Amino acid sequence: MQTTTARERLIRAAERLIAERGPTVPLRDIAAAAGQRNNSAIQYHFGSRDELVAAVVENRLAMLEVRRLELLAEQAGSAAAGSVHALLEALVLPMFELGARHGIGHYARFLEQIRTHPAVTDAANLDSERRTSVRLIMQGLERGLPMLPARLRHRRLRMLPTVLFALLADHERAIESGRAAADDPAARTEIIDILAGTLTAPVTERAPAR
Repeated sequence: MQTTTARERLIRAAERLIAERGPTVPLRDIAAAAGQRNNSAIQYHFGSRDELVAAVVENRLAMLEVRRLELLAEQAGSAAAGSVHALLEALVLPMFELGARHGIGHYARFLEQIRTHPAVTDAANLDSERRTSVRLIMQGLERGLPMLPARLRHRRLRMLPTVLFALLADHERAIESGRAAADDPAARTEIIDILAGTLTAPVTERAPAR
């Protein structure tokens, strides 16, 4: 039987409690939920709240990175490769599978709560060597939106994680309340369609101000 370390238990407790109660949940509550009697356990293992949040993100990153690279490789050479829908599928499906395949039910809500944290900013996602898949997807999406003015294209791509986290968090809540199944393919398709619509929506022409 595999045992978990104190550090791993703290990461899991932080993911759940931040998802449920927000990023300012008391560190002592996280320590208690992880079975740690010492209130300084988080400082000992991580140093600070910010480092704990980053550790939760990194804990899920390897699984997501491997799966996204697999999907991009599977798409290579197909007629759909490089399309907005295909790239969004490679971005979304691994997140969807966290619940459907692995029973991980709080990560999207965790991301929704910490969406402005440095661990999930553009710089973290696009500059890190450990996030190659996200960089490839975002670069592909930028190439796939030539109909948009550059400033609008960049603004919509910056909005993408916020919309993605919110949609997946809503799906997690629906699963928890029994309103949806974790492996519902219709929900996954709808999320991808909504994201594609957000990125490709036509620009409304505005009358010049008088």
